[in-house]
Amino acid sequence: MPLTGIRVIEMAGLAPAPFCGMLLSDFGAQVTRIDKLEAPAVTNTLCRGKRSLAVDLKQPAGVAVVRRLCKSADVLIEPYRPGVMEKLGLGPDRLRKDNPLLIYARLTGFGQSGPLHKRAGHDINYLAISGVLSMLGRKDENPTPPVNLLADFAGGGLLTAFAILLALLERQRSSEGQVIDASMTEGAAYVSSFLWNSRVSPLIWSRPRGENLIDTGAHFYDTYKTKDGKYMAVGAIEPQFYQRLLKGKNLKMNPIAWCVFVKYTYHFSYIVQRTGIFLSCLCYFLYHCYIIAKL
Repeated sequence: MPLTGIRVIEMAGLAPAPFCGMLLSDFGAQVTRIDKLEAPAVTNTLCRGKRSLAVDLKQPAGVAVVRRLCKSADVLIEPYRPGVMEKLGLGPDRLRKDNPLLIYARLTGFGQSGPLHKRAGHDINYLAISGVLSMLGRKDENPTPPVNLLADFAGGGLLTAFAILLALLERQRSSEGQVIDASMTEGAAYVSSFLWNSRVSPLIWSRPRGENLIDTGAHFYDTYKTKDGKYMAVGAIEPQFYQRLLKGKNLKMNPIAWCVFVKYTYHFSYIVQRTGIFLSCLCYFLYHCYIIAKL
């Protein structure tokens, strides 16, 4: 496994930090989770492959245990609000003085600095602040958060794990550890780069929420309820797949349907790549426009 021999200390927390630790564990790292003594006896669904050590961090002896573990660790993951670890005597300055090679990963909602850094929040709040939430959902409906996947897991745990891997790589070159300041708000914005960058294209993501190619604005990229009360997903963006969709539904292409399809799916480079298909369909469309004009 690529991370075999890497020792990770994970301070117990909610979804993003345990997910980050689980990712590292899945690829061979030895992850020890520091749990609270008073924590409820429930099974953490993200504890796969980890060791667990219950420590009373309110006592100097408990703090000493964590400090001793960090002296020989490669990575520390901590998900607390800014200042909490410093109050415990486990801040990055002290632990990296004990172990200059330590990679100290701090995972919070708004980062370690800035006007919101001391605020509490949840995935939906981070999505709202990032601006991403405003782009998710159907037309004329409230923005819809995709449960807590974007900020907690993608922008939080996953990107923090990625940052840790980069820090481990850099440590091989510099022989120094570092402090990672991971913000779930900034992470959510980053993993949504495609949404922002594609707004420059008039045919991909330039219209309001729920009116674009892949946000339920197109009839050929959506979900539909079936007769048995379940649902099916339709993703027929390319012409050959759209034609198969029509064939499967016993429908025929008509000028109006083709106009809608072209409106959502074609820009110049796309047309150039599929010149033969485009020209044949264009001739079909122009022919029908000619017939309509003669009526």
